[in-house]
Amino acid sequence: MTRLAHPGEPGYAEATRVFNLAAPAEPAVATTARDVAEIRAALAHAVAEGLRVRAHTTGHGSATARPMGNALLVRTELSGGVEIDSMARVARVSAGTRWGQVVEAAAPYGLAAPHGSSPLVGVVGYLLRGGVSLYGRHTGLAANSVRAVELVTADGGLRRADASSDPELLWALRGGGGGFGVVTAVEFDLFLLDQVITGAAYWPAVHAERLLPVWLDWTRKAPREVTTTLRLMNLPPLPEVPEPLRGRSVLCVDGVVLGGPGDAAVADDLLGPLRALAPPILDTWGTAPPRQVTLTHMDPTEPFPIFGDHMLLDDLPAEAFLKVAGEGSPLTNAELRQLGGALAVPDREGGALDRLDASFAYMGGGVPFGGLTPEDLLGHCARVRAALEPWDTGLTAPSFVESLSQPQRHLSPERAAAVERVRARVDPSGLFRDDVAPHTDWKEEC
Repeated sequence: MTRLAHPGEPGYAEATRVFNLAAPAEPAVATTARDVAEIRAALAHAVAEGLRVRAHTTGHGSATARPMGNALLVRTELSGGVEIDSMARVARVSAGTRWGQVVEAAAPYGLAAPHGSSPLVGVVGYLLRGGVSLYGRHTGLAANSVRAVELVTADGGLRRADASSDPELLWALRGGGGGFGVVTAVEFDLFLLDQVITGAAYWPAVHAERLLPVWLDWTRKAPREVTTTLRLMNLPPLPEVPEPLRGRSVLCVDGVVLGGPGDAAVADDLLGPLRALAPPILDTWGTAPPRQVTLTHMDPTEPFPIFGDHMLLDDLPAEAFLKVAGEGSPLTNAELRQLGGALAVPDREGGALDRLDASFAYMGGGVPFGGLTPEDLLGHCARVRAALEPWDTGLTAPSFVESLSQPQRHLSPERAAAVERVRARVDPSGLFRDDVAPHTDWKEEC
C-alpha cells in the first residue's frame, strides 16, 4: 500500500529527508516507495491530481532541485540491496542503496566500485549524474561503468535499458540530467583491486603558499593510477573533527594510489616534497584495503547546512586560488579535485556525459556558524567565482553542483538536444519535466 503524506503528516519528514539542511525538499505530497507497485501507485496519484513527479534517495542533491510546490516526491528505498556477479565483475544495485553497502559487498571478491568520497551517497543519483570517483583518473567517469538501468516510466511500465534493449535510453540516462522516470535498479562494472595506498595529510594553513604550487606542479605530470584532492579548510571546534585539526585552518592533500608495481614510488613522489617543506600535523597515508577509501575524505556523516559553488577549471596559478580561498576566507572548505587522465577521455560506450574537459573541479562551501550568515558565504562564493573566471571552462560536473541558481552546463547543445529527443519519447506528457537538471546554459533553463 502506497503511503502518501502531506506536510505535517506521518511519513512526510522521512520521505523528504535531505543531507543539505540549507536546501529542504518541500513537495506538495511525498512518499517512500519500497517496491515497484508503490512507485506505480504514486505516479497514478500524481497524474490524477495534476502533479509533477520528482525522485530522490539520500537527498544529497537537494540544493540543485527546482521548487516542488506542485510535485509529488518519491523517495526510493527498494529492497534487494547489492548483488555481485564476481565472474562478470558486475554489481546490480536497488535504488536507495548507498555506496558503503556496495564497497562492503564487493570487497570479499577482490573487487572495487567507482564510488565517490562518501559512503552515504546514493548509488543511483551519483552514477546517473556522472560520478567523479576517487579512482576516476584511472577508471573514468563512473557513469561510463553503467551497463543497465531499470526504471518505471510515466505510463507505469517497468523498462530495462541496456545495450540490447533501448540503448538510446541507456545513453541518455547516463549523464543526461534526469527526467526519464523513477529508477529502480542499476547494473555497473566493478574492477579488480585488493590493495591501495590512501590517506590524508594535513598541514597548518600558514604553509599553503609553499605547498600549493608543489601540488599543482605534481598534478601536471601525475600518472593515471593516482587521483588526489587539495583542500583549504577552516574546521569548526566540534567533537567530530579529529583533535589535532579541531578549530584550525589547514591545508589537506588526500587521495588514492591504485595498488600495483610502483605504487609506493608514486605516493612518495607526491608526498615526499610536501612533507619535506613542512611536517604534517596529521598524516594517515598508508597501504590499505579498498574499503578504507570511503573514509579517506572524512566527509560528514550527519546532515548539515551548507552554501557553496562549483566550477570546472583549466590549470590555474596558485596565487589566484590562495587570494580568495586562503587566509581570511570564511569557507569551511575550498577544494581542488584533480581531473585529467581517463576522466578526460571520450568513452565509445559511454553515456551522454562521458568525460570532463578540465584540469580541476573546484568545490567551495561554508556552514553558517560562529556569526557567519548565508549571505556572508554566498557573497564570498561570488568573489571566488569572479577571481577564478579566467580559468573557468564554463562547464560543470552535475554531481558537484551546489545550487540551482549557479551557472551550470555539462552537455554540448548537440548532446542536450539528443537527450531531449529521448526524453520526449519516454515521457511525452512531461510528468518528470521538473526533475531535469540544467544541462545547457543555465540562463536558458532557469
